[in-house]
Amino acid sequence: MWGDFKKFVMRGNIFNMAVGIVLGVAFGKIVTSFVNDILMPPIGLLLGGVDFSKLVIVLKKATDTSEAVTINYGVFINTIISFLIIAFVIFLMMKQIEKTQKKEEKVAAPPKPSEEVLLLREIRDYLKAKAQ
Repeated sequence: MWGDFKKFVMRGNIFNMAVGIVLGVAFGKIVTSFVNDILMPPIGLLLGGVDFSKLVIVLKKATDTSEAVTINYGVFINTIISFLIIAFVIFLMMKQIEKTQKKEEKVAAPPKPSEEVLLLREIRDYLKAKAQ
């Protein structure tokens, strides 16, 4: 059983997927930082000094015994922007991979000769053999 599990884990697809997940998580953190720390502050400044991470709708105010209940729609806006950036980057990567695969397909598979060409080759080879 251990051997089967080891074969399963070490297969190329599983290992590549694990590497992709780790890189994806790291990339997600970079994009989140980019949105929260670089992109949104200038946008907030252009909109009159708005800090998107602090945009909330208060459902219940804070009391001495409980915290405020809020809907944090500013954080949600930041998350949507992060998602759109990640989705766009993945889209660009997939387009590049498709271009690379199409180039490889063109180089890898020459077209098969037609039936007429094959027949003419057989006739040629027959005539050469007969002439010798």
